[in-house]
Amino acid sequence: MPRERRRRSIIREVIENSPPSPADVRHLHSVLAVCGMPYDRQPLEVREFERKQGNMALDLSAGFLRDGEGKKILQPLPFGPKARLVMMHLCSEAIRQKTPTIEIAESFTAFVREMGFSDSGGRKGPLTAFKEQINALAACTMRVSVWDGVRAKTKTVNPFDEVEVWLPPHLDQRSLWPSTVTFNPVFFESLQQRALPLNANAVRAFAGSARKLDLYFWLGYRLHNIRHPVTMSWKALSEQFGQGFTRPRAFRAQLIEELTHIKEVLPKLPLKLTQYGISIEPADPAVLALPAIRVRKK
Repeated sequence: MPRERRRRSIIREVIENSPPSPADVRHLHSVLAVCGMPYDRQPLEVREFERKQGNMALDLSAGFLRDGEGKKILQPLPFGPKARLVMMHLCSEAIRQKTPTIEIAESFTAFVREMGFSDSGGRKGPLTAFKEQINALAACTMRVSVWDGVRAKTKTVNPFDEVEVWLPPHLDQRSLWPSTVTFNPVFFESLQQRALPLNANAVRAFAGSARKLDLYFWLGYRLHNIRHPVTMSWKALSEQFGQGFTRPRAFRAQLIEELTHIKEVLPKLPLKLTQYGISIEPADPAVLALPAIRVRKK
């Protein structure tokens, strides 16, 4: 059995045999569940990226950080599964600790292992790749736009207000490494109001694929916000998840395969593939392997 399929099978068994608990819950800002980041590395000279979904768009602008000597270091656009996992980890820690300032070093290495990656460093090690995405996210600017055919509204939502970085003592390992990040107050307040709950085991099952993570995030967002069945057209699906595809048939085949993988882990998901697109029905949190929502008593 291929490694990724074996991982999905193991995690499905874990989810089926262990009732979801608060300890399994992680969080991501809902905006990033609707409009995702690039799937692949963009050239350093590419400084802008946009992702549209219906009447909403997320625009990313790459930025820069300065090192301990004041030198400006251009950062790439955040991309791929590791950027998504980093953002989920930081959002989760902010929610858990109830503070906008997150210390990265200790909790981050444990998180990398939790997601199934080696915590080895070095030039091509997974930990180094994760660090690169932290830097890219810390330096980027996000803008969310919505429109109704007559008016448009754009809001800048820089995730981080302050980043403290340090350099390794050895010059041959000269890479920026944030030790703390502080969420922008507006973003942090919005996160507290619009944090999307996720199952850590399910995230680990898809940790190697940016598109599968986006599909899982998006399905979670949709199921949290619908009261009646909805259908997402193939055109809309291609707009949101079709980056890198030039042929609709190839995109459909890939998406069907990836949704099949998601249903291997979460078989109770109420979604169906039709000739028109994806049909989704309302469901309780259990289909996403999440604890039941507690209703506060008045």
